[in-house]
Amino acid sequence: MAVLTVCLKICYRHCFKDLKKLPNILLHTCCAPCTIYPLGRLRKAGWQVHGFFYNPHIQPYQEFQKRLTTLESWALKEALKIIIRADYELEDFLRQVVFREHQRCLYCYSVRLQATARLAKKSRFDAFTTTLLYSKRQNHDLVRELAQQASKEAGIPFHYEDFREGWETGQEQARSEGLYRQQYCGCIYSEQERYLTKKRRSLGQPE
Repeated sequence: MAVLTVCLKICYRHCFKDLKKLPNILLHTCCAPCTIYPLGRLRKAGWQVHGFFYNPHIQPYQEFQKRLTTLESWALKEALKIIIRADYELEDFLRQVVFREHQRCLYCYSVRLQATARLAKKSRFDAFTTTLLYSKRQNHDLVRELAQQASKEAGIPFHYEDFREGWETGQEQARSEGLYRQQYCGCIYSEQERYLTKKRRSLGQPE
């Protein structure tokens, strides 16, 4: 019996030692469809992934709730733990970008990436990254630059990966699963660009 116990202990240590060493990464996630591909890539690469939802500038509020609810139900199915920070900062956003609308993405990216980096550091993650690196509709280079800056300020590694290569794969899976797929980035300005610009084009009016 003593020999068997020793063997079991050795087997346990051997089989689970790598599992214990899995690096933990905090994945800032903007929505379920944009999380599909990055989550799969990170897990395949050996990361233990923990999600972080913090997107306070999705407008209007009903749209914010729709994206969050979709993410929560999908994450449960995928066994993805999510830290939810359900702040809705409409007034702060407008104060920061009014008359500077062309710089709104800079502000929106910065707020979310800095919060992610600080949380990753505080919670002792090994690194952080973001699903903003997945969308072909985001300013990829600016996201990477701001994430690297947040990394230096918080003292936590930023894991960079160009997830855009899996754009079609992720979108196709989202469609097949019947997930809610938003039609604009998030703020009211992007909503206007998405719908008003399209309408003006159809009418032959200047954009």
